[in-house]
Amino acid sequence: MASEGIPGLTGVDTRALTKRIRMRGALLGRLEFEGQPPPAFVDPNTRNLVAEVSTTRVERYGRGGVPIVMFDCGRKNNQIRMLVDMGAEVRVVPWDHDLRGAKRDYAGVLLSNGPGDPRLAARTIETVRALLRRRVPILGICLGHQILALAAGATTYKMKFGHRSHNQPCVDANSGRCYQTSQNHGFAVDGDSLPAGWKSWFVNANDGTNEGLRHARGPWRSVQFHPEAAPGPTGTEWILEEFLAEIR
Repeated sequence: MASEGIPGLTGVDTRALTKRIRMRGALLGRLEFEGQPPPAFVDPNTRNLVAEVSTTRVERYGRGGVPIVMFDCGRKNNQIRMLVDMGAEVRVVPWDHDLRGAKRDYAGVLLSNGPGDPRLAARTIETVRALLRRRVPILGICLGHQILALAAGATTYKMKFGHRSHNQPCVDANSGRCYQTSQNHGFAVDGDSLPAGWKSWFVNANDGTNEGLRHARGPWRSVQFHPEAAPGPTGTEWILEEFLAEIR
Protein backbone atom coordinates (compact mmCIF):
# COMPACT_ATOMS: atom_id res chain seq x y z
CA MET A 1 0.00 0.00 0.00
CA ALA A 2 2.80 2.40 0.86
CA SER A 3 4.58 1.79 -2.44
CA GLU A 4 1.35 2.54 -4.34
CA GLY A 5 0.54 5.61 -2.27
CA ILE A 6 -2.63 4.11 -0.84
CA PRO A 7 -3.64 5.41 2.60
CA GLY A 8 -4.75 2.96 5.27
CA LEU A 9 -6.28 3.03 8.73
CA THR A 10 -6.00 0.40 11.45
CA GLY A 11 -6.49 0.01 15.18
CA VAL A 12 -10.09 1.29 15.18
CA ASP A 13 -12.63 -0.44 17.40
CA THR A 14 -15.38 -0.54 14.80
CA ARG A 15 -17.81 -2.24 17.20
CA ALA A 16 -17.55 0.64 19.66
CA LEU A 17 -17.91 3.13 16.81
CA THR A 18 -21.04 1.32 15.56
CA LYS A 19 -22.61 1.41 19.02
CA ARG A 20 -21.90 5.14 19.35
CA ILE A 21 -23.50 5.92 15.99
CA ARG A 22 -26.44 3.64 16.79
CA MET A 23 -27.18 5.60 19.96
CA ARG A 24 -26.43 9.14 18.75
CA GLY A 25 -27.16 9.01 15.03
CA ALA A 26 -24.96 10.21 12.18
CA LEU A 27 -21.95 12.07 13.57
CA LEU A 28 -19.24 14.36 12.28
CA GLY A 29 -15.80 12.78 12.25
CA ARG A 30 -12.15 13.57 11.62
CA LEU A 31 -8.80 11.82 11.40
CA GLU A 32 -6.03 13.06 13.69
CA PHE A 33 -2.35 12.46 12.96
CA GLU A 34 0.21 12.16 15.71
CA GLY A 35 2.38 15.24 15.97
CA GLN A 36 0.00 17.38 13.92
CA PRO A 37 -2.76 19.74 15.11
CA PRO A 38 -6.21 18.18 14.65
CA PRO A 39 -8.26 19.55 11.76
CA ALA A 40 -11.43 21.47 12.55
CA PHE A 41 -14.76 19.72 12.41
CA VAL A 42 -16.59 20.76 9.24
CA ASP A 43 -20.37 20.36 9.16
CA PRO A 44 -21.48 20.07 5.50
CA ASN A 45 -25.08 20.71 6.54
CA THR A 46 -24.24 24.35 7.26
CA ARG A 47 -23.25 24.93 3.61
CA ASN A 48 -25.57 25.30 0.65
CA LEU A 49 -24.31 22.17 -1.08
CA VAL A 50 -26.87 22.58 -3.85
CA ALA A 51 -25.09 25.71 -5.07
CA GLU A 52 -21.81 23.78 -5.11
CA VAL A 53 -23.05 20.93 -7.34
CA SER A 54 -25.63 22.61 -9.60
CA THR A 55 -24.93 23.48 -13.21
CA THR A 56 -24.09 27.13 -13.86
CA ARG A 57 -25.64 27.33 -17.34
CA VAL A 58 -28.80 26.32 -19.16
CA GLU A 59 -28.53 22.95 -20.93
CA ARG A 60 -30.96 21.36 -23.39
CA TYR A 61 -31.58 17.69 -24.11
CA GLY A 62 -33.98 16.17 -26.65
CA ARG A 63 -35.83 17.99 -29.37
CA GLY A 64 -39.52 18.38 -30.14
CA GLY A 65 -40.93 16.59 -27.10
CA VAL A 66 -42.94 17.78 -24.13
CA PRO A 67 -41.03 20.84 -22.83
CA ILE A 68 -39.82 20.28 -19.27
CA VAL A 69 -37.70 22.58 -17.09
CA MET A 70 -35.47 20.70 -14.65
CA PHE A 71 -33.98 22.56 -11.71
CA ASP A 72 -30.53 21.05 -11.23
CA CYS A 73 -30.03 20.74 -7.49
CA GLY A 74 -27.55 17.90 -8.02
CA ARG A 75 -29.40 15.92 -10.66
CA LYS A 76 -28.71 12.38 -11.77
CA ASN A 77 -28.18 12.12 -15.51
CA ASN A 78 -30.49 9.13 -15.77
CA GLN A 79 -33.39 11.44 -14.97
CA ILE A 80 -32.64 13.32 -18.19
CA ARG A 81 -32.11 10.15 -20.21
CA MET A 82 -35.40 8.61 -19.10
CA LEU A 83 -37.41 11.79 -19.68
CA VAL A 84 -35.98 12.18 -23.19
CA ASP A 85 -36.69 8.50 -23.95
CA MET A 86 -40.27 9.04 -22.77
CA GLY A 87 -40.72 11.93 -25.19
CA ALA A 88 -39.67 15.03 -23.29
CA GLU A 89 -37.49 17.98 -24.24
CA VAL A 90 -35.57 18.82 -21.08
CA ARG A 91 -34.18 22.26 -20.30
CA VAL A 92 -31.82 21.96 -17.32
CA VAL A 93 -31.39 25.21 -15.38
CA PRO A 94 -29.27 26.21 -12.35
CA TRP A 95 -30.74 25.82 -8.88
CA ASP A 96 -31.25 29.59 -8.53
CA HIS A 97 -32.68 30.15 -12.02
CA ASP A 98 -35.59 32.58 -11.81
CA LEU A 99 -38.71 31.42 -13.67
CA ARG A 100 -41.06 33.73 -11.80
CA GLY A 101 -41.24 36.38 -14.50
CA ALA A 102 -40.34 34.19 -17.46
CA LYS A 103 -42.67 33.45 -20.36
CA ARG A 104 -44.48 30.14 -19.91
CA ASP A 105 -42.84 28.15 -22.71
CA TYR A 106 -42.74 24.87 -20.80
CA ALA A 107 -45.36 22.33 -19.78
CA GLY A 108 -44.01 21.34 -16.38
CA VAL A 109 -41.14 21.57 -13.91
CA LEU A 110 -39.03 18.82 -12.34
CA LEU A 111 -37.12 19.47 -9.12
CA SER A 112 -34.11 17.16 -9.04
CA ASN A 113 -32.38 15.36 -6.22
CA GLY A 114 -29.40 16.95 -4.47
CA PRO A 115 -27.36 17.11 -1.26
CA GLY A 116 -27.66 18.85 2.08
CA ASP A 117 -30.29 20.74 4.01
CA PRO A 118 -33.13 21.72 1.64
CA ARG A 119 -33.86 24.91 3.61
CA LEU A 120 -30.57 26.39 2.35
CA ALA A 121 -31.83 26.27 -1.26
CA ALA A 122 -33.95 29.33 -0.46
CA ARG A 123 -33.99 30.74 -3.99
CA THR A 124 -35.36 27.51 -5.41
CA ILE A 125 -38.04 27.42 -2.71
CA GLU A 126 -39.08 30.99 -3.53
CA THR A 127 -39.36 30.15 -7.23
CA VAL A 128 -41.41 27.03 -6.52
CA ARG A 129 -43.82 29.07 -4.39
CA ALA A 130 -44.39 31.34 -7.38
CA LEU A 131 -44.88 28.33 -9.67
CA LEU A 132 -47.49 26.94 -7.28
CA ARG A 133 -49.41 30.22 -7.46
CA ARG A 134 -49.29 29.97 -11.27
CA ARG A 135 -50.48 26.34 -11.06
CA VAL A 136 -47.47 25.03 -13.01
CA PRO A 137 -47.31 21.20 -12.89
CA ILE A 138 -44.40 20.09 -10.69
CA LEU A 139 -42.69 16.78 -9.89
CA GLY A 140 -40.08 16.67 -7.13
CA ILE A 141 -37.54 13.88 -6.60
CA CYS A 142 -35.57 13.37 -3.35
CA LEU A 143 -34.33 16.86 -2.40
CA GLY A 144 -36.89 18.17 -4.89
CA HIS A 145 -39.56 16.46 -2.78
CA GLN A 146 -38.34 18.36 0.28
CA ILE A 147 -38.16 21.66 -1.62
CA LEU A 148 -41.73 21.26 -2.85
CA ALA A 149 -42.87 20.52 0.70
CA LEU A 150 -41.15 23.63 2.06
CA ALA A 151 -42.62 25.77 -0.71
CA ALA A 152 -46.08 24.44 0.14
CA GLY A 153 -45.65 25.33 3.81
CA ALA A 154 -44.57 22.02 5.37
CA THR A 155 -41.40 21.51 7.41
CA THR A 156 -38.35 19.26 7.12
CA TYR A 157 -35.95 17.81 9.70
CA LYS A 158 -32.58 16.10 9.98
CA MET A 159 -32.94 12.34 10.36
CA LYS A 160 -31.00 10.37 12.94
CA PHE A 161 -29.56 7.97 10.37
CA GLY A 162 -31.10 8.73 6.98
CA HIS A 163 -32.09 6.26 4.28
CA ARG A 164 -29.14 4.99 2.27
CA SER A 165 -29.83 1.77 0.40
CA HIS A 166 -31.44 0.19 -2.66
CA ASN A 167 -34.12 -1.70 -0.73
CA GLN A 168 -36.21 0.87 1.12
CA PRO A 169 -39.86 -0.33 1.15
CA CYS A 170 -42.41 2.41 0.37
CA VAL A 171 -46.16 1.93 0.51
CA ASP A 172 -48.49 3.78 -1.87
CA ALA A 173 -51.14 5.37 0.36
CA ASN A 174 -53.73 5.05 -2.42
CA SER A 175 -53.27 1.46 -3.59
CA GLY A 176 -51.54 -0.08 -0.57
CA ARG A 177 -48.87 -1.53 -2.87
CA CYS A 178 -45.32 -1.65 -1.52
CA TYR A 179 -42.40 -0.75 -3.78
CA GLN A 180 -38.71 -1.42 -3.24
CA THR A 181 -36.93 1.89 -3.79
CA SER A 182 -33.46 3.42 -4.00
CA GLN A 183 -32.73 6.23 -1.55
CA ASN A 184 -29.84 8.36 -0.30
CA HIS A 185 -30.92 11.22 1.97
CA GLY A 186 -30.41 12.52 5.49
CA PHE A 187 -33.32 14.98 5.66
CA ALA A 188 -37.03 14.22 5.53
CA VAL A 189 -40.42 15.91 5.28
CA ASP A 190 -42.51 16.04 8.45
CA GLY A 191 -45.68 14.29 7.35
CA ASP A 192 -47.65 15.87 10.20
CA SER A 193 -46.88 19.38 8.94
CA LEU A 194 -48.61 19.12 5.55
CA PRO A 195 -50.92 22.06 4.84
CA ALA A 196 -54.57 21.66 3.84
CA GLY A 197 -54.98 20.10 0.41
CA TRP A 198 -51.72 18.12 0.57
CA LYS A 199 -51.77 14.38 1.18
CA SER A 200 -49.11 11.81 1.96
CA TRP A 201 -48.51 9.76 -1.19
CA PHE A 202 -45.92 7.23 0.02
CA VAL A 203 -44.85 6.10 3.48
CA ASN A 204 -41.71 4.19 4.44
CA ALA A 205 -42.72 0.74 5.70
CA ASN A 206 -39.72 0.51 8.02
CA ASP A 207 -40.00 3.70 10.04
CA GLY A 208 -43.24 5.37 8.92
CA THR A 209 -41.53 8.48 7.53
CA ASN A 210 -43.06 10.43 4.68
CA GLU A 211 -41.86 9.36 1.22
CA GLY A 212 -44.09 11.36 -1.10
CA LEU A 213 -46.64 14.16 -1.42
CA ARG A 214 -49.56 14.80 -3.71
CA HIS A 215 -52.01 17.67 -3.85
CA ALA A 216 -55.70 16.87 -3.82
CA ARG A 217 -56.56 19.27 -6.66
CA GLY A 218 -53.39 20.86 -8.02
CA PRO A 219 -50.92 19.27 -10.50
CA TRP A 220 -48.17 18.81 -7.92
CA ARG A 221 -46.53 15.68 -6.57
CA SER A 222 -43.17 14.45 -5.28
CA VAL A 223 -41.34 11.36 -4.08
CA GLN A 224 -38.43 10.98 -1.66
CA PHE A 225 -37.01 7.97 -3.49
CA HIS A 226 -35.48 7.70 -6.98
CA PRO A 227 -37.85 6.40 -9.68
CA GLU A 228 -35.01 6.80 -12.20
CA ALA A 229 -32.43 4.77 -10.24
CA ALA A 230 -30.05 3.41 -12.91
CA PRO A 231 -28.84 0.38 -10.90
CA GLY A 232 -32.40 -0.33 -9.76
CA PRO A 233 -34.62 -1.38 -8.27
CA THR A 234 -37.02 -0.68 -11.10
CA GLY A 235 -40.78 -0.54 -10.81
CA THR A 236 -41.52 3.11 -10.06
CA GLU A 237 -40.68 4.60 -13.47
CA TRP A 238 -44.42 5.00 -13.95
CA ILE A 239 -44.20 8.10 -11.75
CA LEU A 240 -42.25 9.89 -14.50
CA GLU A 241 -44.53 8.46 -17.19
CA GLU A 242 -47.64 9.56 -15.32
CA PHE A 243 -46.29 13.09 -14.88
CA LEU A 244 -45.50 13.42 -18.59
CA ALA A 245 -48.83 11.94 -19.63
CA GLU A 246 -50.76 14.41 -17.51
CA ILE A 247 -48.94 17.51 -18.77
CA ARG A 248 -48.89 16.26 -22.37
